[in-house]
Amino acid sequence: MSFDVVGVGENSVDTVFRLPGAVAPNAKLPILARQVSPGGQVTTALATCASLGMNAAYIGTFGDDEEGAMLREALEQYGVDTSHSVVREVRNRSAMILVDEHSGDRTVLFERDPRLALRPDEIPTGVIARAKLLHIDDVDPDAAMAAAQVARRAGVVVTSDLDRVADHTTAVLAEVSVAILAESLPPALTGERDPERALRALRQSCDAVLCVTLGSRGSMMLIGNELHHAPAFPVTVVDSTGAGDVFRGAFIFSMLRGDVPDEILRFANAAAAFSCTREGALNGVPALSDVIALRRRTR
Repeated sequence: MSFDVVGVGENSVDTVFRLPGAVAPNAKLPILARQVSPGGQVTTALATCASLGMNAAYIGTFGDDEEGAMLREALEQYGVDTSHSVVREVRNRSAMILVDEHSGDRTVLFERDPRLALRPDEIPTGVIARAKLLHIDDVDPDAAMAAAQVARRAGVVVTSDLDRVADHTTAVLAEVSVAILAESLPPALTGERDPERALRALRQSCDAVLCVTLGSRGSMMLIGNELHHAPAFPVTVVDSTGAGDVFRGAFIFSMLRGDVPDEILRFANAAAAFSCTREGALNGVPALSDVIALRRRTR
């Protein structure tokens, strides 16, 4: 069986705590609400792809506990194939997400057993080689780069979810066709604070299409030396957890659909905005009709 999109990377079960304000040193805040929600960078992006109508598969590691089973079931309900993943006899990755009730901003505290690391020899090369696109993060960089190398040899497009600078960041970027980066990453790599200047500086060492998410300021993409920017869609933010992951899934959908660059950014921005109106990561994944309706309401 072949897939439109295959993802290699992080999954998580999140416990989301809604708080009356931002967490500060020595603060004592009441919990207004608590919700257990499936999430994870790559898995949320894949659930978005599947919800929008694409055939998606996940390659990663789950724990053999109840949370791992819950997450696999949730992904399968979205239509994401998990049959090529691995189950370890450890607890699944989990996170506590502290959400400011007023702004929707969040703080993420996570826990992942080192035994959950995916090894390069666990990558099903045939599954990746037959896909249209591979989406990776850098949670297990050796496995991610091994998967990306398989994809590139097969002519498969590789997209990324990178949000931090580490020793392996440059090596991962070298394997990517379309780098979708968190806002903090280009400045950290280049020393340039302005997003456009940071992308142009990064262009000197990276040939990939470069895209950066900018939160309430939308998103920006550099293709060669041609810059594209699309503003964010105005919504009342309930929870921004998973918004960047939904953006990536919608970006992939729009790109594989053949949309022009400005439309890719607008579509992905709309999907991310919709996700911010819902609590949790997978719980905020939109259907195609949700994205279309939001775009109509905000014209």
